[in-house]
Amino acid sequence: MKSTITDVAKQAGVSMKTVSRVLNNEPNVAKKTRERVLEVAKQLRYSPNLAARGLASSKSYLLALLYDNPSPNYIANIQKGAIDACRNNRYHLVIEPVSMGEKSAVEAVDLLLERLPVDGIILTPPLCDDEDILAILGRLKIPYVPVAPAVEGREVSSVKMDDVQAAYEMTEFLIRQGHRKLGFIKGHPEHNASELRYQGFVQAMNAVGLEINQEWVVAGDFSFRSGVAAAEKLLSSASRPTAIFASNDDMAAGVVSVASRLGISVPQELSVGGFDDTPLAQILYPQLTTIKQPIYEMGHRAAELLIRPPNEDDRLHSYCLDHKLIVRDSTSEKN
Repeated sequence: MKSTITDVAKQAGVSMKTVSRVLNNEPNVAKKTRERVLEVAKQLRYSPNLAARGLASSKSYLLALLYDNPSPNYIANIQKGAIDACRNNRYHLVIEPVSMGEKSAVEAVDLLLERLPVDGIILTPPLCDDEDILAILGRLKIPYVPVAPAVEGREVSSVKMDDVQAAYEMTEFLIRQGHRKLGFIKGHPEHNASELRYQGFVQAMNAVGLEINQEWVVAGDFSFRSGVAAAEKLLSSASRPTAIFASNDDMAAGVVSVASRLGISVPQELSVGGFDDTPLAQILYPQLTTIKQPIYEMGHRAAELLIRPPNEDDRLHSYCLDHKLIVRDSTSEKN
């Protein structure tokens, strides 16, 4: 027979209200009491009914993550961070892809959110800057947290990293290794981070007086396929860069793949830098020098902001999470 909240309260020696507060992760419960209730609930294999919790608190205990991003590694890490935050707080996460290239995408989002009783939405780029989607959320009065938005101060908290500074650090690192002929692969044009990373590249080049060869600045879209296409353009001529900085790891992997096919040794003849530090960066051979973007942490923080919103006077805060340059084997000093 399935255990009830009454069984947990009786065995733990506390009231049902205390059990409810512990399981809903509410504050002002003594640590020992919280630990005892959680241990008893585990022993009895008790989990509260989601629908019943919703009726009791006017919450659905559901969050939704909306995304439109060609990089599966990026989305997987965002999802994992948000899912872990939800599980820690007994929430559930609904994950919905949205193809902004389709005319019916906004209508599909409208219909989805009208039918799905969520307590909040995590919006990843470029959806976080889509005015039509933001208008739907405003009309339905659904709280949301944008991840890496182009525009801040929309009366919501947001999470991001400093893309400009991170790209500056990668470019500066390649220059310190002696590279003067640097190529750059841009990300998806609809993603705010794409332009910010290019700004960081330009600033680092300008800081040491290096000229940017515009023929070595190639557009991509954050996919492996676009990295291959960009690398074929950059590496097919006799005059080519000695280092290529791709705006994410998927495109950097495309560069390494093309270099191998053309017989160009990485890193002896060509250094390659990426961005994100997804699992692909360590699976790749040689392992990829990259920027560790706090993707998991951004998903986790975004979910927590919806589960436990900040105090009223801190509601508009933008959380800028730390990044790190990770040096591996795909880069070396210029001979």
